[in-house]
Amino acid sequence: MALSKSYVAASLRILRPRPHTVPSGLRLRSVAQPFRLLSFATPEEAAAERRRRKRRLRIEPPLSPHRHQASPRRPPSPKNANPNAPKLAEPVTSLAGNRLNLHNRILTLIRENDLDEASLLVRHSIYSNCRPTIFTCNAVLAALLRQCRYSDLLSLHRFITQASVAPTVITHNLLLQAYCDCRKTDTALEHYRLIVKEDSSLNPSPSTYRILVKGLVDNNKVDQAVDLKNDMLGKGNCPPDAIVYNHLMTGFIRNDEPDRVLELVEELKEKLCVAGGDIICDGIVYGNLMKGYFKKGMAQEAIDLFERVLGDGSKVRFGPVSYNLVLDALTKNGRLDEAIGLFERMMREHDPPKRMVVNLGSFNVMVDGFCLAGRFEEAIQVFKRRMGEKNCTPDVLSYNNLIDHLGKNGLVTEAEDLYKEMGEKGFNPDEYTYVLLVESFFEVGRPDDAVDYFSKMVEFGLRPNANAYNKVIGGLANIQRLDEARVFLDRMLEREVKPNVRSYEILVQSFCEAARLDDALKALKDLLMDDVSLSLEMKELVLEALRKESREEDFEKLLEDVEREKAEAAARAAEEKARAEALAKEEEERKKAEKAAKEAAAARASAAAIEAILGKKKSTDSIEEDESSSSVVPVTTAKNGDRDSINEGSSKEVIVDNILADVKNEIGGAT
Repeated sequence: MALSKSYVAASLRILRPRPHTVPSGLRLRSVAQPFRLLSFATPEEAAAERRRRKRRLRIEPPLSPHRHQASPRRPPSPKNANPNAPKLAEPVTSLAGNRLNLHNRILTLIRENDLDEASLLVRHSIYSNCRPTIFTCNAVLAALLRQCRYSDLLSLHRFITQASVAPTVITHNLLLQAYCDCRKTDTALEHYRLIVKEDSSLNPSPSTYRILVKGLVDNNKVDQAVDLKNDMLGKGNCPPDAIVYNHLMTGFIRNDEPDRVLELVEELKEKLCVAGGDIICDGIVYGNLMKGYFKKGMAQEAIDLFERVLGDGSKVRFGPVSYNLVLDALTKNGRLDEAIGLFERMMREHDPPKRMVVNLGSFNVMVDGFCLAGRFEEAIQVFKRRMGEKNCTPDVLSYNNLIDHLGKNGLVTEAEDLYKEMGEKGFNPDEYTYVLLVESFFEVGRPDDAVDYFSKMVEFGLRPNANAYNKVIGGLANIQRLDEARVFLDRMLEREVKPNVRSYEILVQSFCEAARLDDALKALKDLLMDDVSLSLEMKELVLEALRKESREEDFEKLLEDVEREKAEAAARAAEEKARAEALAKEEEERKKAEKAAKEAAAARASAAAIEAILGKKKSTDSIEEDESSSSVVPVTTAKNGDRDSINEGSSKEVIVDNILADVKNEIGGAT
């Protein structure tokens, strides 16, 4: 049965789907291509369809893995945005792709202790296609801070700041810690005020306040630390926690102000105490609170507090630092038995990584406690055996601490054994280690060994300062080996170590006591020539020694000689300065003369070139004149236009001759 034409047309309309419209902002009539059963009617219609598809692909790129996926564009910034507003730091999601690979590479260099290469890689990549994130920069800054390389840290921070890398609060904290470690607390406070200003995009974290308060306390600025704590309370967005109060309590303990310690604890109880009680849950404050009780003579209250917060069923949270503060309070106040009991309990509860109770500071506190009680064998046992039971490795500071205790109590053999053990275990002794050994051997009457250890310090590439030299000079002066002491003072000057007042005063006093007045006056003259003021006590000592020998006039003569030599030295310095200025002026004049000669040579070359051009022109004109003279028409019967052309040519020659004369005059003036 044949189908009618109307039936076929209706069927085609049913099969053809309706186009899905899209928002008008895309400027497309439809997203889905209309269903076609037949080909395009004309080539123009096919071309129009291809153009439509290309427009659609430009607006909506395909998500197929075989085609490149376009990266999302940043939203345009508002037109009224402040160009001076602080730049926001990148999110952590920016650490991906090649930037993550760069981050991991720099972390590898940090683990290999190659901080110079890590810092250099950050600097080189900051303007490359793979720009490091602020998290990568923070990792390098933290590594430099751990190794106390403060100058390199400040240099790198200045570089990333100039490169417009937006910092995070961790970046500011690292910089504040560096300032506090360098005892530049005023600079740290100034930087803190920049962070908290109203238009800043970052808010200080609790670590920011902890760093500042601890830095102020360590630099004996407890009052400023208290003001900072009050500032935290006034703002309310970051109230002080127990750690901040503990730092303040440490400062009051050092200043022997136990009453203010108790006031801080009462203030803290109002904020952090458990409901229905007066117990602070954070155990960080109880060590200093016990020290405050001991300083006020309230030993029983301190022990009762110890039993209450560390007894069974206590809700107080204690960590390694909290335990160490309690141990220190007990050992420093004659409660070694209670400290030993607590230390044994800590050793039993220590179960890493589930529970961390003991750290290196715990063993150092117990070593101090045993040494203060005169139980040195137990201190050495804790240091060597008990520390190894918990896989805890001592550092150079731990060795220096025990060597100091042993040396002050005459146990130089044990101290020397610890020094040798440091080398066997791969620890490099520092300047303080050798100074402790030098002091110990001088105290037990072994000056030769003390001098040998000081020489070893210099041989191993360490640079002793003036205080280290004073230990040797003072030790030799005490046993009347004054000539050797004077040799060490001369070595200071040879190695460009500036002596201090104590270096000279030791020798002057020793020479006066030994009745070697000439040497004393020589040392005193060196002191005055170094622009160091003479104290009244030292002046009276020298005058008293001179009166005994009836040589009071030698002191006045010494002062006159010093003034005369200083004036001569100043005159020589002025003469050297004038000579240097004259040499600089001569050098400048010589450079000017060389420049003038070069200009003259260039002018001569230009003049020679002009003369060559003019000679060639004159030869050409002479040839033209010969040709014109042999022509039929004489010059006198030439037309007016020809006469004008001849006059014009002669005027050009005159102008060129004038230019040449001016050039020659300039050359003569330059020469």
